[in-house]
Amino acid sequence: MAKMNGAQMVVKSLEAEGVDTIFGLPGGTVIHLYDAIYDSKINHVLMRHEQAASHAADGYARVSGKPGVCIATSGPGATNLVTGIATANLDSVPMVAITGQVATTMIGTDAFQEADIMGATIPLVKHSMQVRTPEQIPTAVKKAFYIASTGRPGPVLIDVPADVQKGFGEFKYPEKITSSGMTLIEDQISLSLMMLSLSLNMQRDRSYLPEAA
Repeated sequence: MAKMNGAQMVVKSLEAEGVDTIFGLPGGTVIHLYDAIYDSKINHVLMRHEQAASHAADGYARVSGKPGVCIATSGPGATNLVTGIATANLDSVPMVAITGQVATTMIGTDAFQEADIMGATIPLVKHSMQVRTPEQIPTAVKKAFYIASTGRPGPVLIDVPADVQKGFGEFKYPEKITSSGMTLIEDQISLSLMMLSLSLNMQRDRSYLPEAA
């Protein structure tokens, strides 16, 4: 396991998912993330507005068939992504939106450029996560791409506080998702098939019962 900061973990995780292009706009709470992007092979497309970044990620996903990725800073940068996220949700387009956030110690204090982007996008995303330690980043990214592209595709949001981007930890990218707090799509399908089989068997058994006089 390699030791690196949270911003580097985000980029390494994106590389592990085969991401080759991301769309975004720099800002104060994602500056460490942009430092990591600069050292990576991922092609970053600089946009002039965060809304354009989310729409570009949406278009990229429609053309490539892979989840589109967009990045925005905290506060107004994050809220500017909302229209593109809503479009991806309504049109079932896989997208991973990564937003910066104020430091964990400042969340909930109405800090400069703080916005509850997770709360704001609840009706518009398949899932959203806010990581609180660097070690949570690889699993969060793995989950985001799995959820965005499995079943009915749609947008997933990852909120990454600035101090988590700067903090260091051991990087280990998971091979598969394991979480007691999330029922995986395969499990849902298996459960649905089992219930359907049970229902059919019950209907078949009823057909052999004598009719009431």
